[in-house]
Amino acid sequence: MSTLAYDGGAMLGRQLRRIRNNPGLLVLTQTMPISMLLFFGYVFGSALAMPGAQYRAFLVPGLLVATAAGGIMTGMFQAAQDTHRGVMDRFRTLPMSRAAVPLGQAGADLLVTAAGTVPFLLVGLAVGWRVEGSALEAVGALGLLLLFRFAATWVGIYLGLLTRNEEAAGQLGGATFLLPLLSNAYIPADGLPGWLRTVAEWNPISAVATALRDLFGNAPVPDGAAWPVAHPVAGSLAWCAVLLAVFVPLAVRRYTRGEG
Repeated sequence: MSTLAYDGGAMLGRQLRRIRNNPGLLVLTQTMPISMLLFFGYVFGSALAMPGAQYRAFLVPGLLVATAAGGIMTGMFQAAQDTHRGVMDRFRTLPMSRAAVPLGQAGADLLVTAAGTVPFLLVGLAVGWRVEGSALEAVGALGLLLLFRFAATWVGIYLGLLTRNEEAAGQLGGATFLLPLLSNAYIPADGLPGWLRTVAEWNPISAVATALRDLFGNAPVPDGAAWPVAHPVAGSLAWCAVLLAVFVPLAVRRYTRGEG
């Protein structure tokens, strides 16, 4: 365990330096959610039954979770890039824990996400979003958000190690933008057709978004929803546990095997 902590810390530092040396991508990933908040909040909000300020309060937690789900895309691209360029092969020759490289990547992504959440929340406050729940519930909401991002990043790392190609990872990563659209991140799911509502409510993004809205006090838990949305905190924790239990060992095993 001490070896994993030391090696993982070294890989985390390497990932942070990598992010620092690519400021353009960092700025893009941090400003995109803010741009989407302003666009969706003021354009789509006027077309929905919710008044503008009410819709923006509904939207902020959804966009937070949609951004957290983007960990699939970033994790996939970075892992595929390192694999394609032979960096992973060089790491395998070093006497280090096999879990350290993917763990360092996931940890660095988590730190960057936590830092990037601050300006987004400030813009949310500026457009009318408020924390209506208790401070403890708000802290729990942010912790749940970061846990989901951590789990999503492991999914992306495994897929990136599997594809082994930057272009393929970029194309596949683009498809992840569909995931928030098939959820209640942007609009309530109760107005969707029956089969589509079922798909949306069993989407992990919906459970986490509902949990954040509930903990922040922005919107009540919808009636008659599927279990993960009807019990959003428990559903979110269950989804995160499943994703981590499945994809952490898969990613570590895939990294260890390499070409094999």
